[in-house]
Amino acid sequence: MIANADALLKPLKIKGLTIRNRVMSTSHAPGYGKDGKPQERYQLYHEEKAKGGIGLTMFGGSSSVGLDSPATPWNQISVADDSIIPYFQHFAERVHRHGAKLMIQLTHMGRRTKWDTDNWFPTVSSSPRREPASRAIPKAMEDEDFTRIIADYAAAARRAREGGLDGIELSSAHGHLIDQFWSPSVNQRTDKYGGPLENRMRFGIEVLEAMRAATGDDFVIGMRMSADELYAQGLSHEDCLTIATDYAGRGLVDFLNIMGGQARDHMAHAVVLPNMSFPVAPFVYLASAVKREVDVAVFHAQRVTDLATAARVVAEGHVDMVAMTRAHIADPHLVRKLIEGRDDDIRQCVGAGYCIDRIYVGGDALCIQNAATGREAFMPHVIAKAPAPRKAVVIGAGPAGLEAARVLAERGHKVVLFEKEPQVGGQINIAAKATWREALSGIPRWLLGQVQKLGVDLRLGTAATADIVNAENPDVVIVATGGRPGDIQVPGAEHAVSTWDVLTAKIQPTGSVLLYDETGQHQGSSVAEVLAKSGCLVEVATHDRMIAEEVGTTNQPIHLRELYRLGVIQTPTWNWPKSTRRATAWSPSCATP
Repeated sequence: MIANADALLKPLKIKGLTIRNRVMSTSHAPGYGKDGKPQERYQLYHEEKAKGGIGLTMFGGSSSVGLDSPATPWNQISVADDSIIPYFQHFAERVHRHGAKLMIQLTHMGRRTKWDTDNWFPTVSSSPRREPASRAIPKAMEDEDFTRIIADYAAAARRAREGGLDGIELSSAHGHLIDQFWSPSVNQRTDKYGGPLENRMRFGIEVLEAMRAATGDDFVIGMRMSADELYAQGLSHEDCLTIATDYAGRGLVDFLNIMGGQARDHMAHAVVLPNMSFPVAPFVYLASAVKREVDVAVFHAQRVTDLATAARVVAEGHVDMVAMTRAHIADPHLVRKLIEGRDDDIRQCVGAGYCIDRIYVGGDALCIQNAATGREAFMPHVIAKAPAPRKAVVIGAGPAGLEAARVLAERGHKVVLFEKEPQVGGQINIAAKATWREALSGIPRWLLGQVQKLGVDLRLGTAATADIVNAENPDVVIVATGGRPGDIQVPGAEHAVSTWDVLTAKIQPTGSVLLYDETGQHQGSSVAEVLAKSGCLVEVATHDRMIAEEVGTTNQPIHLRELYRLGVIQTPTWNWPKSTRRATAWSPSCATP
């Protein structure tokens, strides 16, 4: 049993709302919205967490309150008119039937969006300063903008209450409109909304007062905010403490959801959405500092991936509620498994960032481990037994083969799993050797434990020949043997080695190394880091516009930071000349660089 588990399972009361335990999922935008509404797919995704025992699930990260804050990017939710109310009502009914609570995050994006989408209105902000992430240049808000936008916030809050939701979280983080007024890195005004912090706080106060008036004092309203923007020109920790204590002291908020950092540019994104290169719970100290100063409930998220950490931060009094958002993408039933004493059955998030990286290129949030997430309408998280058991042979014990064997065994079939290598894991074993990506090894480790528990006949070091497979007399054969390094299609290929050879130490290059990367994925950058750390002088060349062009928002900045730190030469937009050039390492499309 996890130490301090009782602390996680205690109810939390906020005003008249009782949340059954201290585990939550924060508001995020999984890309499941349709026509600006949380329709069936969106609702089933959160209902699964409610089935799994979560206390509070929040939805609609960056749900827009106004027409000049478009909902199109990342398929977000629009709360700009009353047509949203029936969807809220149906959504709340789904989640409440399983005992969980449901809240929405409301926001105006300000400059953190695009003008040339939805209604084609100009973006607005405290000041006309370009935002690095969205690259939008907003107009400074004028008197009529304040009146309209504050009314939009209030109307959206009313719709949330009429929709039967249990509360609202006002987004004042990640560079949205409220914190665009707070932060001196954006706000250059000289009127009553600019200058000293007291003035910069004014707009947020007016918004919350209007939301309170629209919903009544008994409705739960909280706020997500940073406790340190970790940016020299931004809000300091002391600034953030002043804002938190002032807003809480005025009775404007019933909880504060505390995070660290901001999201003004690519590196800031990678910090505020920490991946596997970061330690677990890197910013809990900021939430703890706020909790010491306020009399309202304090929530916290950011890479809390395991229940042991979650239980500790609650039991020690650092926070009142802990968010495990990506952990629930990996396993929406983790609380139920904790209650049932099945800790080993929890599929733990490894911090790959695949889910979030997909969102930032217009995709939907899918899990690198759990294929059922986001597909609840047709793919169950709890595997039902088959009508009749069969005999199945699975060839290959990489992640695909292990998962196939696990699901077959859950269905009640007799499974034989062949793997020619002496250990399971396949290509993940290679990828996990690449510096900060070692946490990937958690994927086959969990799968191995599950297939062993389910009684799969695992035969390591055994190549699955036709005779061996036929001898099992199987009803079903699944081939999951993975890929191999591709053929090298460049002049001088006879001199090149694959990145598999480098990571498995089959080849140990020295001196100057040219690494040609044609995929733009993790492979090239990962191996460049490994080679540079071994003392090689490394140049990475690619035909893409930049190194690691296909790597997503939470991971690419980490790769680039490491390449710069290690002195790796980066040569983008480069094509092989007609004359032969030697390559020492090669990153084919199916290989680990």
